[in-house]
Amino acid sequence: MPATTRTTLRRGLAAVAALPLLIGALASCGYGSGAEKDDSPEKAAAPAGAKKLSAPEVRLGYFPNLTHATALVGVQDGLIQRELGGTVLKPQTFNAGPSEIEALNGGSLDIGFIGPSPSINAYVKSKGKNLRIVSGSASGGVKLVVDPKKIKTLDDVKGKRIATPQKGNTQDVALLNWISGKGWKVDPESGKGDVSVVRTDNKVTPDAFKSGSIDGAWVPEPTASKLVSQGGSVLLDETSLWPDKKFVITNVIVSQKFLTEHPDVVEAVLRGTVKTNAWINANPDKAKASANAALKAETGKPLAPKVIDPAWPSIAITDDPLAATLRTQSEWAVRAGLIEQPDLAGIYDLTLLNKVLKAAGRPGVSDAGLGAK
Repeated sequence: MPATTRTTLRRGLAAVAALPLLIGALASCGYGSGAEKDDSPEKAAAPAGAKKLSAPEVRLGYFPNLTHATALVGVQDGLIQRELGGTVLKPQTFNAGPSEIEALNGGSLDIGFIGPSPSINAYVKSKGKNLRIVSGSASGGVKLVVDPKKIKTLDDVKGKRIATPQKGNTQDVALLNWISGKGWKVDPESGKGDVSVVRTDNKVTPDAFKSGSIDGAWVPEPTASKLVSQGGSVLLDETSLWPDKKFVITNVIVSQKFLTEHPDVVEAVLRGTVKTNAWINANPDKAKASANAALKAETGKPLAPKVIDPAWPSIAITDDPLAATLRTQSEWAVRAGLIEQPDLAGIYDLTLLNKVLKAAGRPGVSDAGLGAK
């Protein structure tokens, strides 16, 4: 693979029980729910005397998670604010896709980092009127980690209890698709079948794994590396299932209203993300330290070296939204019986991203035929 690589819980968490989630069909990246606004001066302050763009502020949402490294580093190090001039960057962090989409739909969020499944679900439910995907952010970083005493081969997964973050989330869809490819049957709603798919929050998964309540988990980083640090073994890296060894795990969305009214602000944010991604890829060790500092600021605790060190290199930071892989993920969800065939035409608008990339002397990226007309 090329190196192109915040918070109130509103629902009860159960380590091993399937959770009743308000997700409709496809849901979130799977990190709980709720949001917390951050007005800390070191993050919200714009340069004194700098000229404002067409909006006085822009509200940016993301998860305190390694797969949202672009936002973690871009906010932490001021790389995005620098491009905004006098327009104030207002970060908000979330623990799940549905709460971030709710904020976007409710007008309290303008731009967000989010996974492909909640992007698809929100776009389809709004009949294509609420968001556009305007950039990529990350690829990969998803693994099947198992208890090596119980599961030694891929065939041993049959009859075992495997956790995913949420019903219909990006990892849940991928696991159901993989199970189907093995010729095994699982009811997508209950998770019962030849494999017991246990929908549980990533915050709880390590404890469930440690207690033996689950036998493994198909999860993103850093949860995967947390399980390995507890004695788990990586049985499968999802990148191996993709022809080009890459697939979208995080992209950048924007409210269509905000995009129409403030394209200059969106462009400035994208200049910031492109520069952030370039810096991350050129300085992986410094970027890892910056992301961990951001996690400490957001959550009160950094990741231990035994977790972040193996997790970091498995995530590829990229500007390319890898649109063709989003289309494939939606097809997997249809085959799994989680959703009906979605109309994704217009979900992407990569005009501003490609403008920024061209100005940087770099080639444009494709919307795989799913661009806005």
